[in-house]
Amino acid sequence: MELENKIVDMLKTIYDPEIPVDVYELGLIYEVKISPEQEVEIDMTLTSPNCPVAETMPKEVEEKVASVEGVKSCKVNIVFEPTWDKDMMSEEAKLELGFL
Repeated sequence: MELENKIVDMLKTIYDPEIPVDVYELGLIYEVKISPEQEVEIDMTLTSPNCPVAETMPKEVEEKVASVEGVKSCKVNIVFEPTWDKDMMSEEAKLELGFL
């Protein structure tokens, strides 16, 4: 669990460029899988398939998570099922964006 917490902390440093909220609080991270060999696989989505950072954000997530101490490698899978919507955001993100 400790490694997963470090990964989540790192994910919280990556922000969507159009929204002042990090990818974790936005609900863009669907799953973080850690193999016994410390290889990390992340299923994430984007706020829209036409997201301007569709190329760069997954790479940034891979690089930053791979830099976490104890992580051997990181692979990001971009998925659009289920479709992201604002209900997936944390309460904190909704508050920040004025949805509450």
